Amino acid sequence: MPPDRVAVFIDAQNLYKRARGAFGARATDGTIQEPSIFGQIKPMELGQLICDRPPPGYTRELKQVRVYTGRPDSTKQPKGYGANLAQCSAWEKAGVFVTWRTLRYHDWPTSKPEEKGIDVALAIDVVRLAIEGEYDIGVVCSSDTDLRPALEYVHNKFPSLPKVEVMCWTGGKRLSVPGINLWCHMVNRADFDAISDNTDYTAP
Repeated sequence: MPPDRVAVFIDAQNLYKRARGAFGARATDGTIQEPSIFGQIKPMELGQLICDRPPPGYTRELKQVRVYTGRPDSTKQPKGYGANLAQCSAWEKAGVFVTWRTLRYHDWPTSKPEEKGIDVALAIDVVRLAIEGEYDIGVVCSSDTDLRPALEYVHNKFPSLPKVEVMCWTGGKRLSVPGINLWCHMVNRADFDAISDNTDYTAP
């Protein structure tokens, strides 16, 4: 039997925030006392880690890693825009497929910008690539419950392969779908340290 072809779908900001929440040191008031680079990971290394630890009795081969991220507006946040470009470029050079959408700004700079459409783009690709036969196993790396319909669709549409699984940090929030037993890849602190990206992309 050939190994199952794996596609990994990463919600970059969600995974970043959840890593900081799961592993970051906190002050007495609960705020995370870590530099902004803490929580960054190397997507390809995460994908390989997931493939190297399949459920018992399975063998797997990493075929693609896809990252979905918001991008600051170049006129409103030029430094953040440049950092995002540099980070996405590093991901792409490593073989990652990157999908980005410009952040939405309301009452800027009083309010922080928001990601819009990232979860939709990820969900569409999970469904589209399943229908097109591009993967046997799709692993969703996010805890965003808005992704549940995509997981439900693939699970209910295909009786065997392709199928979907999820990933979460140990001690962090797990994406679950009521009524469906999804395999969850638990990634612990030692794993996180091994795949962390300590690059300061804001540096010149």
